[in-house]
Amino acid sequence: MMRSKLESENIVCFLFDENIVGLYPLYNVTVGGIKLKINKSDLDKASLIIDETVKSALTNDQGEVIKCPKCESEDIYSSFKSMKGIKGILSAIFSFMFMVFPIYYKTVYKCKNCGSEFK
Repeated sequence: MMRSKLESENIVCFLFDENIVGLYPLYNVTVGGIKLKINKSDLDKASLIIDETVKSALTNDQGEVIKCPKCESEDIYSSFKSMKGIKGILSAIFSFMFMVFPIYYKTVYKCKNCGSEFK
């Protein structure tokens, strides 16, 4: 997504190791993840665009900023995989015993400040 954003601002960029990580996700740590590379001449402009994108608040379908219901913070994780509750605990035990990925998890928002999870 960041590559598309930078290219829309006329910054030439390239992704390295995207194919190896896509084909073999366990190699992600080994190769250091997918790398986005740009020209040195575009560094300042790209840094501003990346900072702006990362710091922008998440919004819902109506364009309203998503806030934590507990502390009203706008600093949240989106698409956080939560395994809280009895189903999550049983899924974790089952996953550990049979060495498989977790079967059950909920996708929620999680506040970076207070740690509360919400939909």
